[in-house]
Amino acid sequence: MDKWFKLLNEARKKGSRREPTPFKSKAQRRYKSQRRKNDIYSTVSGHKNLSTGAPFTNKTKRAGTDRLRFEEVEPESFDIKSTLAPKFWTPNKRLKGSISKRLQRIADDFLEGLQVEVTIEELRLTGSLANYNWSKYSDVDLHIVVDFDKMGAGDVEMIRSFFDMARIKWNTDHDIMIYGHEVEIYVEDVGHQTISSGIYSVTEADWITEPSPGDQEIDIATARKKSDDIQTKINLISRYVDKKPKSALKSINKLKEKIRRMRKTGLRSDRGEYSSENIAFKILRREDALEKLSNLKKKAYDSYMSMEF
Repeated sequence: MDKWFKLLNEARKKGSRREPTPFKSKAQRRYKSQRRKNDIYSTVSGHKNLSTGAPFTNKTKRAGTDRLRFEEVEPESFDIKSTLAPKFWTPNKRLKGSISKRLQRIADDFLEGLQVEVTIEELRLTGSLANYNWSKYSDVDLHIVVDFDKMGAGDVEMIRSFFDMARIKWNTDHDIMIYGHEVEIYVEDVGHQTISSGIYSVTEADWITEPSPGDQEIDIATARKKSDDIQTKINLISRYVDKKPKSALKSINKLKEKIRRMRKTGLRSDRGEYSSENIAFKILRREDALEKLSNLKKKAYDSYMSMEF
């Protein structure tokens, strides 16, 4: 038990020294460079002036800023494709061998860098690249399945925290791209049930849950409305985070819980990945709103806990 406490504390210390992570993938960097520089987010009808409630026009300016530019998330990037991503999958819907070997090597290298002995129970690929809603923004969601009970700590939550810190550090330190898609590592317990309509076992070279294109439609307007509401709340919090850090911290925690609940509700609905709740979450992630909220939380916490003369 003492060993795990020590490892967890070391991981937390390393994580606390990291600077905020910029967008790392080429696609994300291009997208970020095109995004608007102001802190007012778009609505379906355009930018909205929070002080008046009226939409901004191309002639509207905010004090101290250049003319506003309207940039929308590309609706077509959420379209349901008729095939799986051809660079990743063979015609018979099997992950290409070269990619499987590379993902296995990445998982092995990640675990080799840990200070504990870990056995991979299974390696899985999930997310939009294991489904028909893939796009240029999709990450390679690589899930390393291990048996927490075999780790010998007796505290599952401690083990989960350790792996969370380890994989966050790995994802921050590395910029691994496979055909333009960034590799993101996750570690999950063998007893955890991933909610997804597309789960592929890299280990067994077969589908655990095979996706189907079906007759799905995505409600972009509703998703955009949900994401705009959350982004507006984030912007409002940013305005008083310096003067009222305690109040800001409370609002941030409440909003983060709302986002988690929203996505969970969407994934567990009949629409699953195609639900407006999950698409709203993807919009928030693409527009860097989730990272902004996390950075606001760090800022509010540090300010609240600081003591001055």
